[in-house]
Amino acid sequence: MSSGWDPQRYLTYADERGRPFLDLVGRVAAVEPRVVVDLGCGPGNLTSLLPDRWPAAAITGVDSSDAMIRAASDSSAAERVAFHRADLRDWLAGAPADSVDVLVSNATLQWLPEHLDLMPALVRAVAPGGWLALQVPGNHDEPSHTLRAELAAEPPYDVHTAGVAAPHAHGARTYLRALQALGCTVDAWETTYLHVLRGPDPVFTWISGTGARPTLQALPDGLRARFEEELKARLRAAYPDDGNGVVLPFRRIFVVARKG
Repeated sequence: MSSGWDPQRYLTYADERGRPFLDLVGRVAAVEPRVVVDLGCGPGNLTSLLPDRWPAAAITGVDSSDAMIRAASDSSAAERVAFHRADLRDWLAGAPADSVDVLVSNATLQWLPEHLDLMPALVRAVAPGGWLALQVPGNHDEPSHTLRAELAAEPPYDVHTAGVAAPHAHGARTYLRALQALGCTVDAWETTYLHVLRGPDPVFTWISGTGARPTLQALPDGLRARFEEELKARLRAAYPDDGNGVVLPFRRIFVVARKG
């Protein structure tokens, strides 16, 4: 398996992954923003919706993955969105203060263990009266994550998977209080979606494109196939298909803040 993100695998459940983005941006009440930035834009399929919402804005998508930025730049979205490859932290370090009217980060910050410490930098980049909108998964205690972690900690996998990246997020209240302390008016909430997935081993397909990706990439070829089969079996037991599809409960955490 090649390293990095796989845009096509990530887009397997594009509709389900897109719903939180739409719910997040729908709570941003900006009327005519001049500058809109999507931090962690991925393959650009969701960023491409922002010009429809704010047609007069200059819109930029930023992502650290070469593969994701290539996919975004090769898509029709590139006609209306400027895509740039950059680490989110580096982008924040170089962003002028008060320069962005709407700053969006959808399903990205969970990959940065210290992301709560980035809240001051995120707010600093937003113009007075502007908006910061972020969404992170909050399902890390679900079997889709715990089964992967348990199996990865067993021999012979553990020697290869120790210390691999794993997503992590805080509760909505934690983000609300952190942003209030920075002078923002904050709307924070949680939603649990019940995604009905179909096809062979759909939960494995879902997580292999996101949360399980670093673990799978850390394993050598021979062990990876063995690991995948065992993980699929455990996931099938945890998420049975009764003939009407597999139900994947997915909790998401949303925060929309307006800078004072």
